[in-house]
Amino acid sequence: MNYHACLAHFPKITYLRYARLKAHFFNLQNLWQAELDEIVKAGLEENIAYEFLVWKDENPPEKILEKLAKENIYTVSLGEKNYPKLLAEIADPPHTIFVRGTLPADDLPTLAVVGTRKMTPYGKHICEDLVNDSVSQGIIVISGLALGIDGVAHSSALSAKGITVAVLGSGIDRATIYPVAHQPLAEKIIRQGGALISEYPPGFLPTQYSFPARNRIIAGLSLGTLVIEAPARSGALITARCALDYNREVLAVPHAITSPTGEGPNNLIKLGAKLVSNSNDILETLNLQSVKQLMPANTLKIDNPIEEKILNCLTKTPKNIDQIILESQLDSATTNSALMIMEINGLIKNLGGMNYIKK
Repeated sequence: MNYHACLAHFPKITYLRYARLKAHFFNLQNLWQAELDEIVKAGLEENIAYEFLVWKDENPPEKILEKLAKENIYTVSLGEKNYPKLLAEIADPPHTIFVRGTLPADDLPTLAVVGTRKMTPYGKHICEDLVNDSVSQGIIVISGLALGIDGVAHSSALSAKGITVAVLGSGIDRATIYPVAHQPLAEKIIRQGGALISEYPPGFLPTQYSFPARNRIIAGLSLGTLVIEAPARSGALITARCALDYNREVLAVPHAITSPTGEGPNNLIKLGAKLVSNSNDILETLNLQSVKQLMPANTLKIDNPIEEKILNCLTKTPKNIDQIILESQLDSATTNSALMIMEINGLIKNLGGMNYIKK
């Protein structure tokens, strides 16, 4: 019987308390048979030990394991063979993680991709591009399933036929996946070979503390953390700080100096984070050149002078049609027609609201 999984359901079981109990009892089955004095001797505070005895009587192991099996959830604890190697190396790893899906093998490269919930079209587009390219190089994307950049990171990895792992600040059972809007995305992650992970048991509802806590797991599972877009105060920056604490790489996408949601990445770059403008920067920073796939050079030649004028106006930063008309000195009808044809041919991308970027 998996007593590690059962103990992980006890609300007061911290990493330190888990370590003390495991060291004292060795086989956690003995904990279930121990009296108050023995549990206190193992290192638990008397009031916590008493709470555990009351909780244990109300939550028999058979009932707990039956619920896990019903949800297709399994657990991995520190010291077990399939506990993620990178995560075990951090200073404060979760003693037990709950998993739905398939944990990636330790020899596969992992990258945390994080950012703000209130993303801009620029942030969304850059995230899509970088994740798509990274996945094509065999990198597994780790993120937090939140709205905004996290969701785009997961979705982009799936669209590129890659594997992605979501670390939640809630339980991973179907009833408590958060946010609710991303429940279908969570199921798709599992179907495509990825996993949902949490240190919280089924039924756990997220709190203001569980999200910052889960950020350390995102950073801990990853060789590096890439911050796409984030204001000065953002949970994404907590993940970056955790990566620094764990001696992992921190990467950031540059933004215009006037961008409120770019302040976080810009500050990280000033402090020494790797500036990322393409997937090669990611490969080099993580020392993954050996997995790099050589991409054919773009030899597309633009023979149409109108399209060439428009392309010369565009960059990776969204530009409105009015600005394109002004800079290209083309009339409105010609510009509209050319933009439509260029979008069909895959030269540009319409981000909505008549805002375009070079593809």
